[in-house]
Amino acid sequence: MNDFPSDQSHIPQNIPQPIRSDGAGGPDWGPRDVMRDLENPDMFVPTATDAGLLPNLKFSFSDTHMKLNRGGWSREVTVLELPVATTLAGVNMYLTPGGVREMHWHQQAEWAYMIRGEARVTAVDQNGRNFIADIGPGDLWYFPAGLPHSIQGLAEGCEFLLVFDDGSFSELNTLSISDWLAHTPGEVLSANFGVPEEAFESRPDSQVYIFQAPVPGSLESQRVESPYGSVPLSFKHRLLAQTPIVTPGGSVRIVDSTNFPISQTIAAALVEIKPGAMRELHWHPNQDEWQYYLTGQGRMTVFSGNGTARTFNYRAGDVGYVPFANGHYIQNTGTETLWFLEMFKSSRFEDVSLNQWMALTPNPLVQDNIHASPELMNALRKEKCPVVKYPGYPGESP
Repeated sequence: MNDFPSDQSHIPQNIPQPIRSDGAGGPDWGPRDVMRDLENPDMFVPTATDAGLLPNLKFSFSDTHMKLNRGGWSREVTVLELPVATTLAGVNMYLTPGGVREMHWHQQAEWAYMIRGEARVTAVDQNGRNFIADIGPGDLWYFPAGLPHSIQGLAEGCEFLLVFDDGSFSELNTLSISDWLAHTPGEVLSANFGVPEEAFESRPDSQVYIFQAPVPGSLESQRVESPYGSVPLSFKHRLLAQTPIVTPGGSVRIVDSTNFPISQTIAAALVEIKPGAMRELHWHPNQDEWQYYLTGQGRMTVFSGNGTARTFNYRAGDVGYVPFANGHYIQNTGTETLWFLEMFKSSRFEDVSLNQWMALTPNPLVQDNIHASPELMNALRKEKCPVVKYPGYPGESP
């Protein structure tokens, strides 16, 4: 190893080093992954207010296993990839034009957000009432646990996010029609459907999962009338068509059982943070938060008490997580708008604003508690402002 370079003068000056502006740290001579360091500047050089230990609260879909099929692909983030995320799991899936996620069902409820393209979804409930609908960008669907359903890409194909109300869930361990028929004796199938065994000779010999099929016809041409009617509560919700809460720093669209009644186990918010803005300091008093970043880049600091806080960087395609009741905020650190979903294993979306809490508490108590200045006390808001605009360039270190 005598030829190992000890002189580091060859290292380019634009390579980031773990040295904070207050002088803490020192150079990292490597070996190292510089591209990772560039993507995670606030993990590589933590702010002076970070302290203590928190579990990893970030995982990228780019680091997951990709399952490829004729008809599409899928990849997932579960407790296997992000151990702290025990309440929810996520699957990113693409279906080609005509590609089908086969007829199947889960022991968990399924919530979905359409990212691009369009899909046709079908489902039947326990009372024989059916549901057939087309889902476009920004639309949601929700299937309660145990109800059978399918997804098929339309003319342009589609990409979407699936969220399940169990962090241990795996999309590869579902109950599917092809798998069941493959593991049922022919004579049993014959007796069940009232046809000869030969009618099942061409059935698949294992789970199909995703397969290629022709693009389906129009919704009207595919409609099937059930003698029991259609489902009483729609499995579809048009989230982007929903009127947002608009603030100077962005917007928020909240969806839970109050405006999407069938969604009893997953609540969510679609958050827009403009450059130079942030999701305000807050926490959620009812559940952990599972996040999916759609566009842009940002950083989140999570405070868990006892002097512990840690900052993570996020980009499009990343998953973030915040344990129950932990305080946090999210800043846009880029030059384009940051969009992300925050989701909860709950029928209701709930959050507590630090600013509002202070404003609705007797002023002398707040002043004595944190030695608050008159300027701060006069700026407190009694109404929530989920996304706030703050001075300075968002990429600057505090």
